[in-house]
Amino acid sequence: MMEGLSETSRPAIGHGFRLQWESVQDAHVLLYPEGMVKLNPSAAAILTRCDGLRMLADIISDLERTYSAEGLGEDVLAFVRLALERNWLELRQ
Repeated sequence: MMEGLSETSRPAIGHGFRLQWESVQDAHVLLYPEGMVKLNPSAAAILTRCDGLRMLADIISDLERTYSAEGLGEDVLAFVRLALERNWLELRQ
């Protein structure tokens, strides 16, 4: 796992970003001063759960329950790592 990233990490949308539904795009988007990122459904499902309150383990469990899937942990972690690198997310411990 990424340094500082654990099952008890509490990811939140990064400073300067805003997550919202855009009906024109028919998708969730991340808005920031320089532009916008249109999110695919999987990315949106993860980011909408990153509220700074829920632990990563709870987010993974919720996604697995919601989508009747098992073993999503590695994919969710890979996305969270990418989102952290891009500053879309920040961790709250």
